[in-house]
Amino acid sequence: MIDTALLAQEADNLGLNLTEEQLDDFDRFAEMLDFWNGKINLTAIKDPTEMVYKHFADSLTVLAAVAMPQGASFVDVGTGGGFPGLPLLIARRDLHGVLLDSTQKKLLFVDRALNGLNLTEQGRTLHMRAEDAGRTLNLRNRFDFSVSRAVANLRELSEYCLPLTKVGGTFVALKGSKAGEELTEAKAAIKLFGGEVADIKRFVLGEMGERNVIVIQKTSPTPPKYPRLSAKIAKEPITSAQ
Repeated sequence: MIDTALLAQEADNLGLNLTEEQLDDFDRFAEMLDFWNGKINLTAIKDPTEMVYKHFADSLTVLAAVAMPQGASFVDVGTGGGFPGLPLLIARRDLHGVLLDSTQKKLLFVDRALNGLNLTEQGRTLHMRAEDAGRTLNLRNRFDFSVSRAVANLRELSEYCLPLTKVGGTFVALKGSKAGEELTEAKAAIKLFGGEVADIKRFVLGEMGERNVIVIQKTSPTPPKYPRLSAKIAKEPITSAQ
């Protein structure tokens, strides 16, 4: 369904080498996404070339931006149709991922994809709101990496993701061309939640254009009262150290 040679080239541009088996897995994932998208509204991206750039290569920028050690754990916050989590598991079968979302029907598809790609030993879904997960004892401070390309502003996303990240771990946010503006607005919140901006990596993905990956190290514990309820996060944004 997809042009696997194009995906291989885009991965190579990111410094990643995908095997034929991995490329086949991406193609099978694209077929499943296309089929189930007709039943469940998973993505507005339906063109195979757009899938290569906007779903697969985009997700793989995480691996180009940070060095994920062998066997590392991650949580994909707001995974939707499985991005970036599923591509990370296809490209790195040694990783262990929890794909978190509050929409059950999307996770039903992700479960099917995990099964169809033989990834059930490496990945699992979790139907929960991100702020609830961040207050759950066996999830809080648990993960080596939290990753997200959710549409939430970085300031809000930091409150969802940093509580799930262990001290010494990394929060990776995939952002578009307004990453710098979002980062300026989010600096106080990032610091409050125990984070420190380590890097911003910029990638150009063919016709998709610019993708900025913001890398935030978790340097200290998130104060116990965070994350707050989502309504309060939206109503009372963190604009200064509190």
